[in-house]
Order: sequence, then C-alpha cells, then structure tokens
Amino acid sequence: MKNKNIYPWVVVALLWVVALLNYMDRQMLSTMQEAMKIDIVELTKAEAFGALMAVFLWIYGFMSPVAGIIADRISRKWLIVGSLFVWSAVTFLMGYATSFEQLYGLRAVMGVSEALYIPSALSLIADWHQDKSRSLAIGVHMTGLYVGQAIGGFGATAAAAFSWQSTFHWFGIVGIAYSVVLIFFLHENPIRMKIEKVVVSGVSKGDSIGKGLLLLFSNISFWVILFYFAAPSLPGWATKNWLPTLFAENLDIPMSQAGPISTITIALSSFVGVILGGFLSDRWVLKNIRGRVYTGAIGLGMTIPALLLLGFGHGFVSVIGAGLLFGVGFGIFDANNMPILCQFVSAKCRGTAYGIMNMTGVFAGAAVTQLLGKWTDGGSLGEGFAMLSIVVALALGLQLYLLRPKTDNME
Repeated sequence: MKNKNIYPWVVVALLWVVALLNYMDRQMLSTMQEAMKIDIVELTKAEAFGALMAVFLWIYGFMSPVAGIIADRISRKWLIVGSLFVWSAVTFLMGYATSFEQLYGLRAVMGVSEALYIPSALSLIADWHQDKSRSLAIGVHMTGLYVGQAIGGFGATAAAAFSWQSTFHWFGIVGIAYSVVLIFFLHENPIRMKIEKVVVSGVSKGDSIGKGLLLLFSNISFWVILFYFAAPSLPGWATKNWLPTLFAENLDIPMSQAGPISTITIALSSFVGVILGGFLSDRWVLKNIRGRVYTGAIGLGMTIPALLLLGFGHGFVSVIGAGLLFGVGFGIFDANNMPILCQFVSAKCRGTAYGIMNMTGVFAGAAVTQLLGKWTDGGSLGEGFAMLSIVVALALGLQLYLLRPKTDNME
C-alpha cells in the first residue's frame, strides 16, 4: 500500500488468481459428466446435464446487475472475499452431493456467488489503474479467466486419476484458503472511501439506486456501449459452446481432436490479444482521447473476417488461422470494455453499468447457443457463424460513429 507504483499491480496479481478460480470452478463440471453419472443416474440424460449447466447461466445473468449495484455501494474487497469463499464452499460441497437435486441447488448458489465477482473486480482494478495502465491491467486480469477456463477442461482428467468427489473437494479447499489470503493483502482504493461517504451522506439508498440507473439509461453512450458489448458476445459464446463441433465438421476430424484444438487455439490467441490490446490502448489514449475506442474497433474488425472464414473455410490452415484471428481480435476487444466504460460512466456507477453489460452478454450468449443448436441440426452451423459477422459489423459502425469521449476517466 505504501508504494503507489507497485501496489496497483499487486491488486491485479491477487485478482488474477481469483479470476482463474472463478472460471475453473464453473467450467470443471462441463467435462465430468461421464465420471459423475455412475453415482448420479440422472446425469446419464443429456437433458438433465444441460439443465444443470443452464441454471448457472440464467441465475448468473439475472444476478449480474444486482451484483453491480451492490459493488457500487459496499466494500468491493469484502464482496470479492465473500463471493470467492461461497463459490469455493459450494465447489467443496458438490463433492458430497448424492442426488441431482443437490447438485442443481448448489449450481444455482454458485451462479449467485460468482456473479458478484466480475463487476467488483473490474471496478476495483479500474480505480487502482487510472492513468496509462488501465487497459493493460484489465487485460492481464482477463488472462486469468482464460487460464481458468483451460484448467477447468482438465476436470475429467483429475476425476479419472482420483475421483470426481475428491476433485471438487480439493479445488474448493484451494479457493477457501485463498479467500483468507485476500483478507490480509487486498485493499480498497482510497478514492472509494470518498465515494462511499457521498452515498452514505446522500438521500436514501433506494433513491440513490434509482438515480444511478436513471443516469445510466439516459446516457446515449451507455446504450451504444451496451450494444457494442452484447454484439460480440454472440460469437464469443458461440465459440465457447460450438467451435469444437464446427472444427469437427469443417475439418472432418473426430471430436476428441476437435475439442482440444479449438480450445487451445482460442485460449492462446485471446491471451495474446488482451495483452496486445491493453498495451496499445494505454499508449494510444495518451495521444488521442479516442485511442481506446479505436483499439477496441481494431479488435472487433479482426473478428469479422475470422467469422466468415470459420463459417466457410474447410482447410486446416484457413480454419485454424480464422480461430487464431478471432481469438486475438476478441482479446483486444475484451481488454478495452471496462476502460471505454470508464470514459463515459463515473466511478459511482461503474459496477452497476458493468453488471448490466454482463447480463446482456450472458443472455445474448444463451440465445445464440440455442439458435446455433437449431442451425446445427439443419446442417448450417458454418453459415450461422458467418452471419454473426453482420451483427459485429453493425456494432463496429455504431461504436466508431457515436462513441466520442471527452476524458479518459469520467468523474
């Protein structure tokens, strides 16, 4: 805390681990159906397993705006510590589940607790990095999500080596222990203390929430940012849920090969993209106030030809190249969402704003996942991916035309 140059990066390092645990714990279940269905017979049905995965997504989406409102009004440190402790405890308890109903209830609680994390974490990082390091700091934090998602894919491997119960137990224990570490080392930004005083000394909290929402939704720039965030979420979730199937179909390879190839392709390229996007944005904005907007536009622009190639390409080089191009572009876009939001929304409302954005992105992802399922049954998954480029192009045009910030940190 005494070193103002080092501690902001300590915050990023501390939260990077939390981001990893956040995605690892949620993704782990998706690979463990085969191991778990031996003990919980309901999981032999794909419909039941799908319901188990879906309940997290819907509750996570509905809770995101609430999580943002809470993050703007109480200590983000304790919100992060509490959410990590709860979802880690849920992960631990899933190892003791003996019925589908127990798993379903625990998965729902995980959706609530994990939703509390992202708005708080990104808002906290944005407050600690206000000058030339904001996008890079956000980008470094986002790599934790990608690494966690990749590690979560090895849940089945751990379950085969030990048991699915032990896998849940040990990953839960790690998260619980790390929440104790955060109590001692994670701190709130002094700016936050001033904001909390303003909120407490103002009118009633209900009025404060209402005024905050009114301020957001009366801001045309926020509506543009909301669409700008939701449109790329469509192909973002499409690649998470359907890219292995697309690789298997377009490259004519078994799913056992398509799954790892698609996951590694997107994870590695997105990792590169967030670092590149953060570095470029932080330097461009020093010379041009629209530098962050332009950097995000470059990322979105890269995803358009990538989606077309993913949809219509059939050669190994073209399909893998498209996956790499999409990952880099999406990473550049991902690193600049919160920094762009900071140019139009004050620190008092950023958690709420990002919570609403997160909900919109999740619901867009849920909708496109179901739609692409229908297209897959009709043999037109590739065309579906290509059509998503139209929505992204529209978001790109609106962003460049309407987003004209006057400051890099709205007060």
